[in-house]
Amino acid sequence: MSETGDEHGRFVTDALVDHHCHALVQRKLDRSAFEALLNEGESPGPLGTTFFDSMLGLSVRRWCAPLLDLEPLALPDEYLARRRELGRAEVDRRFVAATGVHDFVVDTGFQPEPVGSAADLASLTGGVGHEVVRLESVGETLLAADVAADFADQLVAALESTMAVGAKSVAAYRVGLELPAAKPSMDELVAALGKVQPQPGGAFRIAEPVINGYLAWTAIEMGMPLQFHVGYGDRDVNLLDCDPLRLTAFLRATQDRGVPIMLLHNYPFHRHAAYLAQVFDHVFMDVGLAVHNSGALSASIIRESLELVPFAKMLYSSDAFGLSELHYLGARLFRRGLSSVLEGLVDQGEMTTGDAERVAGLIGGDNARRVYRI
Repeated sequence: MSETGDEHGRFVTDALVDHHCHALVQRKLDRSAFEALLNEGESPGPLGTTFFDSMLGLSVRRWCAPLLDLEPLALPDEYLARRRELGRAEVDRRFVAATGVHDFVVDTGFQPEPVGSAADLASLTGGVGHEVVRLESVGETLLAADVAADFADQLVAALESTMAVGAKSVAAYRVGLELPAAKPSMDELVAALGKVQPQPGGAFRIAEPVINGYLAWTAIEMGMPLQFHVGYGDRDVNLLDCDPLRLTAFLRATQDRGVPIMLLHNYPFHRHAAYLAQVFDHVFMDVGLAVHNSGALSASIIRESLELVPFAKMLYSSDAFGLSELHYLGARLFRRGLSSVLEGLVDQGEMTTGDAERVAGLIGGDNARRVYRI
């Protein structure tokens, strides 16, 4: 922790832990492909719009352009031309090295296209990569291997064999967050598995409340720190079903087990997540991809989260996927926003400089190291 006069502010976490992120794409990107990765939409609109016309687009031009040797707020065409000139490997090296992240906790279950590994990502900072295993992906692999009759035992064996520091549920995308307050019975599991049929092409997709609930309960019983996607995501998610308050019965039922549960992203329900982190000992939260997507306005989201969340219950994550710019912006904007909030409290006499340094250290990395034992 240090006090500096740079644009981060006085309170800067020197070695962040990004407790939820993804790896980088391995292909060349034209403008359309770059913009498709720039936020949670899939492509620019058909009427001549561009994702550069957003708070995230402005942040790319403002903060990323100088790392490519351009003036701040370089025009999009100029930015993309320079990106192509340098090449993907050099661009990725510059941006990830500038994050100041030491530990990357990587969700390896989301691979809509070939991406690098957790170790590849961490090597760009000289840091360490850690894996989080996606429960639905494990279950779908088991179904594809035709082990439905022995699903429960095979699931435990698969999770025991991984080197992952935690597990993740994407129930929010599949069935919503109203998970069962008790582990489904074997009879219920067998009946639900019988409903899951392969899609065209032979792949399976688990979207049965009983199975998604069973997966989450299994991770809890095995003592694996468990992440939940919550709130903001791409258009496959039904945001109405992703309010973390829907998890209340599940959280109440699991609190005595002492297994950490991480609520990811949370926007626009970040105040709800902060409440849950306050009232349940085992619940933690972040504001994930909302920070880089809201750009220069992200400090308000961080401030609103800190209204209720205990300082030992908030973590940093970028949820960056594909573009190294998102890793860089997540780290820069989070440091800048958190420092801005803490500076204001110090200047108003609401906390000491020592308090602010300690809080920044907790949120920037110490909480994640304690939760994941890394």
